[in-house]
Amino acid sequence: MLMQVAEAFRDRPDVSRETLARLEAYAALLQRWNPKINLVSRASLPELWTRHFVDSAQLFALCPPGARHWADLGSGGGFPGLVVATLAAEVAPDLSVTLVESDGRKAAFLATAARELGLTVDVRAERIEALPPLGADVLSARALASLDVLLGFADRHLAPTGRALFPKGARAEEEITEARRHWVFDLTRHPSQTAEDGVILEIGAISHA
Repeated sequence: MLMQVAEAFRDRPDVSRETLARLEAYAALLQRWNPKINLVSRASLPELWTRHFVDSAQLFALCPPGARHWADLGSGGGFPGLVVATLAAEVAPDLSVTLVESDGRKAAFLATAARELGLTVDVRAERIEALPPLGADVLSARALASLDVLLGFADRHLAPTGRALFPKGARAEEEITEARRHWVFDLTRHPSQTAEDGVILEIGAISHA
């Protein structure tokens, strides 16, 4: 397993031995809890490092300088939020991370994992729509909803100068076209490192159309 971790994160200067150890411990927790809670699809467990860890880490690489609060919506098994918190612990210790997960069992896993990994995160077991505005500098959501819906969440929970990071797949351009019917926003596309037809949408300056 360590060889897989080293291979997946070999070229990342922000990953120390301590961070690798935390990621290994996180992987072990996922494998132990997953049969009971289904945190990730069973089919994706053999590709845990590339499909989930590296896929989450590429979002952290896009964190704007000076960001102080990262909020992850619909965190599920902790992707990307718990990976972000793990990477930030050493290289960006001033970055606070909030994980929003309405499923009580998954929220319990996130709280347990953070405690066992020695990470300070704020786990909110609440619905995104009912949560008071978070004022986040960075907002992420992975495989949660259409871009149109996500922009509504971002409009509520992003700070005025904040940036949203939303990984999307082959239908990204369709979702962008649909979202522009209801929203005005700045958009930068970043190619995905883990999916050939994937893209990370970096979005800011969101307002109603």
